Amino acid sequence: MSSVKNENKHPISKKMKKTLVDLFEASVSKYPNNTFLLEKTGKKFEPTTYAQVKEQVYRFGAGLQALGVKKGDTMALLSEGRNMWVIGELSMFYAGAVNVPLSIKLEESNDLLFRLIHGDVKYVMVSGTQLKKIRAIKEKLSLVEKIIVFDEQPAYEEKEMALEEVLKLGDEFLRTHTEEEFLQVAHSIQNDDYATITYTSGTTADPKGVVLTHRNYTANVEQALTLVDIDETWRTLIILPLDHCFAHVVGFYIMMSVGATAATTQVGRTPLETLKNIPLNIKEVRPHFILSVPALAKTFKKNIEQGIRAKGPTAVRLFNWGMKIRQMYFGDSNLDFKGFRLFLKPLVALFDKIIFSKVRENFGGELRFFIGGGALLDKDLQKFYVGIGMPMFQGYGLSEATPVISSNGPGLYRFGSSGKLVKPIELKICDSEGKELPVGEMGEIVVKGENVMAGYWKNPESTAETVRDGYLYTGDLGYMSKEGLLYVKGRFKSLLISSDGEKYSPEGIEEALVEKSPYIDQVMLYNNQSNYTTAVIVPNRDQLTRTLKAQGLDLSTEDGRKAALQILDGEMNKYKKGGDFEGMFPERWLPTCFAVLSEPFTEQNQMINSTMKMVRGKIEKAYADRIAYMYTAAGKQLLNEQNLDALK
Repeated sequence: MSSVKNENKHPISKKMKKTLVDLFEASVSKYPNNTFLLEKTGKKFEPTTYAQVKEQVYRFGAGLQALGVKKGDTMALLSEGRNMWVIGELSMFYAGAVNVPLSIKLEESNDLLFRLIHGDVKYVMVSGTQLKKIRAIKEKLSLVEKIIVFDEQPAYEEKEMALEEVLKLGDEFLRTHTEEEFLQVAHSIQNDDYATITYTSGTTADPKGVVLTHRNYTANVEQALTLVDIDETWRTLIILPLDHCFAHVVGFYIMMSVGATAATTQVGRTPLETLKNIPLNIKEVRPHFILSVPALAKTFKKNIEQGIRAKGPTAVRLFNWGMKIRQMYFGDSNLDFKGFRLFLKPLVALFDKIIFSKVRENFGGELRFFIGGGALLDKDLQKFYVGIGMPMFQGYGLSEATPVISSNGPGLYRFGSSGKLVKPIELKICDSEGKELPVGEMGEIVVKGENVMAGYWKNPESTAETVRDGYLYTGDLGYMSKEGLLYVKGRFKSLLISSDGEKYSPEGIEEALVEKSPYIDQVMLYNNQSNYTTAVIVPNRDQLTRTLKAQGLDLSTEDGRKAALQILDGEMNKYKKGGDFEGMFPERWLPTCFAVLSEPFTEQNQMINSTMKMVRGKIEKAYADRIAYMYTAAGKQLLNEQNLDALK
């Protein structure tokens, strides 16, 4: 059977009280003078020690108690990643409140409105730049009593108050109450009390409120630390949104637990400016590791390659040669090091000295590795980063598991896998009927441990479907190897299903089409018990335009649009018999035809989620007519009217 139990030698008893408050207090006591938070609001990053954070948390937490916040109240936090985000959440816990973290990427008022109403939110913490979103829907938030604004405003509307006002309330509360009286609420929190309700936009369904307890978080901190050694000297720069529990747990709670330092990306005037700050901030903070997602990893790679090209053809040749040598030396894993590679060691060292050490200086010179979450990392992408000496390790998890389940790391990695399981945890692979499968067989990933969520907020039906007998049915497809490594192959519920009932995961084909074609930006395959598979495609119009221009054609003409469709068809045919990539995938699962779309999948239209995964259910619903059309004789034709219209 494939059931795997990973146990700690000295597991913490479930009866032992260990909340996030307990974790914070223990770290402050042990590392009072260590830098906890780094933030840049002016010309340089300014440190805040653990003792200083505690002082701010006590003032803010006391202010919330004075304001009337009660144990169990839900509060929302809508802000860019910054010190006040971390301090704000910790302060909530000292008032006994539950955090509903919100993504700043939520532009549509309906999205915010749903979460704030569904989450029964009574208090809101918000940054100055995000305040306008709350103001736009404030009239519909009947439960909201106070809106606490982090940044000073020229004027405050009804229910709004400045952070400084809350802190003054806190100062007064602490003057008139003993510390013991103030801490009474915080100390009353138990392991099973709720810490956060995280609304996750899944890949197949509408957002659900994932309820995570205090022990969910502290347990996952302990589990994650069994995969990597981090100590108080380490720094990280958090470049992912803090509302996502990957950044939540690994970005600052793990760092907090060992007395280490967490920096946040300098907030720009626009989201684009914030993104542009990342490379500069990396040099300034000199992090030891960074959390990333494939989209950011690809951007970093592109920037590195552009920098090398700018140095001229000799530099490009040396870089490519050195990359081949180093990739050959390190291989796909550190589990099966071959003796012949030792002959390459002098060359590896030489190329590292003359090229790759200089590349790493652009990342601060201290970066030891990236950890990738979200969508699966491309194997070639991982090999690129191991080549330059900054490995990008694939991890696996989901919000419902707080989130870390497994990861590769410096001690053990194999590209293509999602690494070793955290300890302690139990994992099994099940078929569609819930029957456990043997090692090596593919099925749904099912896990059990203290990191498994309490359930979905106000959604007992989905909770009962997802968590059964303490086991979390992840909805992800994968298998365990004999080496004890987890391989994640895609969404269990996103499988292509042929007319004869055979199933296949589409992610590999989709990723290859996007990675290897300059003409395809996004693609989703579809087959729901039909004779053939179809695809919806978001083309790269700029690349198509450049290619057509060389042929004397343009997308504004019908001839140009027909030629563009032929180009896209040619990209698909590369995977079929006689094509460049023949045999990479079973031909029966390759798209027979495709529908060209006029708009991309974005977070704004809810067709990708915050980790850049496609929300397949949303896409299928939005383009149901186009998909149905492809299963008609007319729609099966490449040069059909709808495809031609979409390219106008």
